[in-house]
Amino acid sequence: MKGPNRIASAIAGGLIGALKLLPLRARLALAGSLGRLAYSLGIRRRITLENLRAAFPDLPERTRRAIGKGAYVNMAIAVMEGLVSDALPEASLDQAIVTENWAPMQAALDAGKGVLIATAHFGSWELFGEVMSRRGIKLHAVVRPLRGALNERVIESRRKSGMRFIPTRGTILASVKALRRGEIVAMLIDQVLPADRGVFVPFFGRPACTTPALSMAAMRTGAPVFVAMAAREDDHLRMFIEGPFPVPDTGDRRRDLVDHTAKVTAVLEQYIRRYPDQWLWLHRRWKVQPVRS
Repeated sequence: MKGPNRIASAIAGGLIGALKLLPLRARLALAGSLGRLAYSLGIRRRITLENLRAAFPDLPERTRRAIGKGAYVNMAIAVMEGLVSDALPEASLDQAIVTENWAPMQAALDAGKGVLIATAHFGSWELFGEVMSRRGIKLHAVVRPLRGALNERVIESRRKSGMRFIPTRGTILASVKALRRGEIVAMLIDQVLPADRGVFVPFFGRPACTTPALSMAAMRTGAPVFVAMAAREDDHLRMFIEGPFPVPDTGDRRRDLVDHTAKVTAVLEQYIRRYPDQWLWLHRRWKVQPVRS
């Protein structure tokens, strides 16, 4: 298998190299075309529209379809950014990002207790990580194992920028260690989990099985929790920072964990409602449901 893997890696490297040579507008146009093509071919389109009908039952079908198509375009652009963002000069990154409410986050970092960030597959989640790493922030991202030569290239470029990775197995222990060193741990908490590994919290009016790992790490360390969402606005990204969100301490550990996960998830929902075409609607977010007794 080493031969095929080496060939695939070389091909991926060549493709990424070619993309980096394209002007920004050409890359965006290419990504947009690929996103629209994926939608027109019906790749997970049924799931996307089912999710949108359930989340926005009062919207006209035409509007939901437009949101769905926009979500495919956004996903394609985010993937493109993940492949080439390490080649962006510092000046381009500074011009591309507008940050809202950074002061509380900086104060938390200065306190040296570490910081937990909840985010989602929203806007430009790839560029968000690149920006944080280039600012000299020791960022650990919790990621699921990804296969494929292109994914390997993305991971390698992230490592070069200074980002570190925490696998989904052993997430809490590794996160606690990083937080106790005063570092940042970021988690994408908008993906479905098996029922025995998650907690059910409301998300667009339906129970969604959600990772409790972020809230558990906060509970164990006392590290502050923020939500960070990087939304596309015209020719730039606007990074919104919300928080901190303290974990309740009522004495009922399970209830506190669920309530905190629900609170953070509700903030994600607010931004997705504000920019509905920037979230990953093609993900089967609600496929796991509570067992009815």
